[in-house]
Amino acid sequence: MPTETAMNIIKAGSIRLKVKRSGMLQFLVFTVRRVSVGKEQFVELYVDRLLEMREVERVANETGLPVEAESGRIFPTGKGAKDFMGL
Repeated sequence: MPTETAMNIIKAGSIRLKVKRSGMLQFLVFTVRRVSVGKEQFVELYVDRLLEMREVERVANETGLPVEAESGRIFPTGKGAKDFMGL
C-alpha cells in the first residue's frame, strides 16, 4: 500500500524534487504517468533526463513510488509493479 505522501503526489500529478545531476544539485519536475502491463496499469514518476541510478533509487525510496528516468526504472526497496497497480 502506497504511503500518504505517494498518494498526494499521484493526486497532484507531479512533484518538484532536488536531485544531483552531473555533480550539481538541480530541481527537476517528475510527472506521474501510468504504464500498461498487460491489461493492468501501474503508476510511476517520470523525468526525461539522464540521472545516475543512485539518484533514481533515492527518489523512489523517498517518494514511495517507482521512478523512471532515461537511465532506467527503479521501484522502492521491497516493492514491485503489482504494488502500484490500480492506483
